[in-house]
Amino acid sequence: MIIGVNAISFLRLLLLCMIGAICAAFGYRSIIQQHLTFRGHHQRALAFSAVANIMTPPHSGETILSMSEVEDIGIAANDGKSSAEMKTIARLVSTTQSSFEQCGQRLRDGKLVSFPTETVYGLGCHALDQSAVQKVFDAKERPLSDPLIVHVTKSEDALELWDASTSMSRSEISNQAQQQEIEKKALHVLTEAFFPGPLTLVARAHPSIPQILMANTGFVACRSPSHPIARALISAAKVPIAAPSANKFGHVSPTLAEHVMDDLGQEDVWIIDPTLNAAEGTKEQEGHSPVCQVGVESTVAKVEMSDEQNKGSITILRHGAISSSSIREALAKNGLSDYFEVSDSVRFTSKKVSNVAPGQTIKHYSPNVPCFMVDASRQCQQNELSQEEKAILAQSVIIDYGKRLSGYQQHVLAYRDLSVEGDASMAASSVFETLRWSERIQGANRVFVPDIILANNEDALDLAVKDKLTRAASAVIVNTFA
Repeated sequence: MIIGVNAISFLRLLLLCMIGAICAAFGYRSIIQQHLTFRGHHQRALAFSAVANIMTPPHSGETILSMSEVEDIGIAANDGKSSAEMKTIARLVSTTQSSFEQCGQRLRDGKLVSFPTETVYGLGCHALDQSAVQKVFDAKERPLSDPLIVHVTKSEDALELWDASTSMSRSEISNQAQQQEIEKKALHVLTEAFFPGPLTLVARAHPSIPQILMANTGFVACRSPSHPIARALISAAKVPIAAPSANKFGHVSPTLAEHVMDDLGQEDVWIIDPTLNAAEGTKEQEGHSPVCQVGVESTVAKVEMSDEQNKGSITILRHGAISSSSIREALAKNGLSDYFEVSDSVRFTSKKVSNVAPGQTIKHYSPNVPCFMVDASRQCQQNELSQEEKAILAQSVIIDYGKRLSGYQQHVLAYRDLSVEGDASMAASSVFETLRWSERIQGANRVFVPDIILANNEDALDLAVKDKLTRAASAVIVNTFA
């Protein structure tokens, strides 16, 4: 009898071991182990409740950590802590003069500082320090194929970064010298017209510029921010600052210090937060604003001379607040219209492609919930919803623009319109915050945005809003919610 019981126990144990081996072979893990799943680029941890006898497969592209591995990196899963409660390395600092001085020294020492601009928050480093630049790529988990923008305060500082400002020797042919002089004049005209402000200019780089800044393309991007905090930081640093948006690569760009902390809280970065001043009992410096007023990244324009004698092109590579028509007007006022053709050439590339300017990848500004554009044929609820579509919308969020998808508002978990009136400035200033808001909606499985059809005469910010929503959805358009 005893032998029989032991035999049965042994068989049960053997059977459990076999089941465990099969599950392991197929990558299954028990929820009872309370594994943490780190989803995508911004590492939001999801701690599962302990439920016996339930098996869950890891999702594709996710990293599964056991409890021992979790403890090794300082994350406790047993109390269901979120990513916001993980070990924080980043530090918030105020906008006092002392803070600027310390941040400036930190940048000169090759470390990272995040700061607000009129467009979005940037993650700054010493632009001419290659190891410091590498830290930015590492912190953002950004591919080296996506170049950085250099930030300066004065037009003459920007001109020094570009090859057109290099003095040519007498031995060089006169045609090349003439072309260089025309390009230099164009860069001078555009920097005088739009610096400081939300325009980034891309031109062939001076030989001294580190290749890591430029994705090895030979072209460097530069702008002069107008936000007083950004300008004060550059002045305190006494060096040009390279700064992409301060978020994990591909995620929604940040417009508040808390957004930066959400994405980069586990990185060695100081984050300038103007709202800290009131809490510290100090007066906020006049003119400083905690808000990124424009709300979307700068327009990016590439200036380049062609092989044709004294002819060049200015190409819009990323839509922002400055329009191509504004650039044409600036050229015309300075007698350069006959030398340059201004055109748009916004690209949608994979992250493996080396670009001369940032913001070109097809998946960009994406929330951590699958996002889709709704085709114009399904806007304004022209078709009756199927039961399957209603069920999906009941677990979805809609981000609208100009009431295009308002007919579906009653069916969704949450709804927000960037601007009911279709005001591009209002929409641009809130698009990134709204995309981040969609991530926080409990139970949301999908985000739907309208495919925005624009006329040729739409303004620059309309184009920018369309571009951000298109990349947030990876340019995927659907004509059904199912």
